[in-house]
Amino acid sequence: MIKGKEGSCKRVDIGGQAVMEGVMMKSKDAIAVSVRRPDGSIVVKRTPYHSPAEKHKWMGWPFVRGIINMGTMLSMGLNTLQTSTEMLGILNEEPSKFELWLSKKLGKGIDKIVMGVAMVLAIALSIGLFFMLPELFARLLKSVWPDPGMNWVVNLLSGLLRIVILICYILFCAKVPDVRRTFQYHGAEHKTVYCNEHNLELTPENADKFSTLHPRCGTSFLLLVFVISIVLFTLLGYQGSNYIWRLLSRLALLPVVAGISYEALRGLAHSNTKLTHILRWPGLQMQRLTTKAPTLDMLEVAIVSMNVALYGMPKVEITPEGYAVLKDYRESSPDYVRPATEQANQQEPIQGNSTPPPLSESL
Repeated sequence: MIKGKEGSCKRVDIGGQAVMEGVMMKSKDAIAVSVRRPDGSIVVKRTPYHSPAEKHKWMGWPFVRGIINMGTMLSMGLNTLQTSTEMLGILNEEPSKFELWLSKKLGKGIDKIVMGVAMVLAIALSIGLFFMLPELFARLLKSVWPDPGMNWVVNLLSGLLRIVILICYILFCAKVPDVRRTFQYHGAEHKTVYCNEHNLELTPENADKFSTLHPRCGTSFLLLVFVISIVLFTLLGYQGSNYIWRLLSRLALLPVVAGISYEALRGLAHSNTKLTHILRWPGLQMQRLTTKAPTLDMLEVAIVSMNVALYGMPKVEITPEGYAVLKDYRESSPDYVRPATEQANQQEPIQGNSTPPPLSESL
């Protein structure tokens, strides 16, 4: 592994995330999702992407762009997750009678219903774990320390509890085999991004030399959100003993925290001083929980996404769903040249003997 490569990174318009058995990469103008199917083939899809700031300049303003980015990340994450399951064929199973009835009543496809329910449950779980539970803990602490001078301690401890819950949640998820594989694909995404940033040829062997820890990772952003929320909520004080009011005020301030965190992450990612190295360290260590060392075949999938996001779809047949099915990751490279044997097999057959025989011969 190339050491010291998890420091500052070059300013490039490429990033991504892990999906089901694959990787999503986002360039300035496109999103590419690649997955590895059970038969070993790599399936990739490319869709155009337009930044919200292209339509509305104010969405690109400092701090505002952090709030917009958080919403975009959530929406894009759910969409790419659904896309990856469709590409794997997970959602192609025959729906049950109940699923058909539900789809008919709601006027939506069963896949959209499933993703909608999953999104609602995920939001409910997040609010419960990271907002309601810490605020209940703060209420308990306040009953023990009613002195207003201890309010900052109450806010600090409830904020630290959020981070502890986050770490425990990630550790629990990592025990699930499918989630662990997703963490490996997360590592593959980071290694491939590093390889591209250092202008090396995109091969599994080159990408594998790099670290799985990257300063622009969403995990670092998430930790920054938690840390900055601790500082902000501590400065604001206890804000009364009404539990509902405190809970709603925390939720209302989340966009503000996201905006500050995004600007902080951008500054830390593209600076290379001793201070920024120290400030980056906690986020990089948190990534040790959400990234694992990938296999070479996982890196191949990440490379396909990178190539397609940057250079367009491979020069192969596209399925009606808009997928390209690759036997080799190198087919995604813009410089790929098919072997002569494959080109010969794809040529039209000679038509000289294609006419039917005379009637007498056919009898």
